[in-house]
Amino acid sequence: MAGIIDTIKLAGSLVLAIPAALAGLEFLLVRGEMLTGSVLVGLAVALVVAQQRLSSPTDVKGGAAKRITDAVTTDSDDEE
Repeated sequence: MAGIIDTIKLAGSLVLAIPAALAGLEFLLVRGEMLTGSVLVGLAVALVVAQQRLSSPTDVKGGAAKRITDAVTTDSDDEE
């Protein structure tokens, strides 16, 4: 289930990143404005990377709960 939600989040960030990247490429290749084009392409890449790397508050809670559960519980295979 988490895979579907991650895919939807990625699609949402791509909806914003693709137009910025295309505008940046137009500035770079057609108009010859290096600074504006580079900034737009960089922002588009940063948007997608940030969406993939940063965690949301619900991810932090779930990760903390999993670590606590793993620390408290033991596997029956380890005891034998």
